[in-house]
Order: sequence, then C-alpha cells, then structure tokens
Amino acid sequence: MNTFLWGGLPYLVLGILVTGLIWRFRYDQFGWTTRSSESYERRILHIASPLFHYGILAVLAGHIIGIFIPASWTDAAGVSDKTYHLFSLIAGTAAGILAIVGIVGLVYRRRRYAPVFRATTKNDKFMYVFLVGNIALGLWAKLSHADYDYRSTIGPWARSLFVLQPDVELMTNVPTAFQIHALIGMALFAILPFTRLVHMFSAPVKYLFRPYIVYRSRDPKQLAEGRTRRGWESVEP
Repeated sequence: MNTFLWGGLPYLVLGILVTGLIWRFRYDQFGWTTRSSESYERRILHIASPLFHYGILAVLAGHIIGIFIPASWTDAAGVSDKTYHLFSLIAGTAAGILAIVGIVGLVYRRRRYAPVFRATTKNDKFMYVFLVGNIALGLWAKLSHADYDYRSTIGPWARSLFVLQPDVELMTNVPTAFQIHALIGMALFAILPFTRLVHMFSAPVKYLFRPYIVYRSRDPKQLAEGRTRRGWESVEP
C-alpha cells in the first residue's frame, strides 16, 4: 500500500492532471474560466477574492519553498533550523488563515445572493469541500506538529518523484496528519482540470501581441451639424 500511495499514486495523479487539462482545452475552451459573477455582487467579492487569492498564493509559495529548497541550502545561507521553522510556522499559519477567511467569504457570498448561488455548479461545491478541507488540515498538521522536520522526509520524497526515483520509505513514518494532507492534495490536483480552478493554468499571453486599439473622437463640426453616422470611417492613406 505504501508503494502505491507514495510511489505510484503521484504519477497517476500527474497523468490525470495532464490528460484532463488537454481534454478541457480541446473540448471545453469556452468553459476554461472562473465564470465570473461580479455583475451579481461586488462588495463582498472585492474583499473575499483578494484575501483568498493572496492567501492561497502564499500557501503555494510556502509549499514550493519547503519542498524544493533543501535544508543544506538554507544552512549555507546562514538560516538556522530554528529560525526557518519559526518563520515557516508564522508565515504558513497566517497564509492559511488568510486563504480560509477569503474562501469562507466567497462561500457565504454564494449562499447569501441567489443569482450567485444559481451560478454555482456541483463541481464548484465539490471543489470547495476539497480546498477548504485540505487548507484546514494543513494548518492542523502544521500547528499540531510544530517541531516536526518535514524537510528531512516529505521534502526529499517529493523531490525524488521528479527524478523518477520515488523514495517511498521516507513517507512511512511521517505523521498521519501530513500523510492525509498529502493525499487530499493529490486528489485536489486530480480534480483540478474539471473545476473552475483550471483557470490557474491560464495566462494572457496573446494579450501581449494583440494589435493596438485605436480610439478616434468624432469631428466637432459633424457633431455640431448633426452629421454623424455609425460604423467605421475610411482613413485616407
């Protein structure tokens, strides 16, 4: 079971993620969106959405730093283990709380305003449960095992996956809270292509190369004489 969970499942999830993204882009490009509901309600959205997005970005950044930066690197930079773990505990907790407060606000908004609630799909509800549950579980694991050195187990295990040599034994004695957090995180990545979270893989690249939009004011004389017409006017070379 350990071999499957920590040696095979991550690659299965990666396969579902990549295949799902290709399928979604191929057959549902118009659905590759967050389906904005800003026109229905803005006040709560303008508060909760930034809280959630900044919080979740900080959470992701913390995971990337914790997983991909070995302890030897921080030691070489003069950062002691005590300082690193203290900063990780404070910053990670703050980021997690920020993300949860934001997503709770978004969920409240969807329940509070009928037009927004009607625009909420079953996939959205399913995704919210996984997302909130995993963030909350990550906070609990962090706070209940504040002294646990995950950089000696979880970090090396995650890095071993990228070199196609998964070190399953590293995850065998990891606290259960961290194991469940990792499993739910993998499940979240597996369902990601089929939810609104797919927009995190979008980037407005074409916007950088779009043609300029030319704005022309109408001739004041035409406006004064009432001689205006709709549509484009020819431009003399």
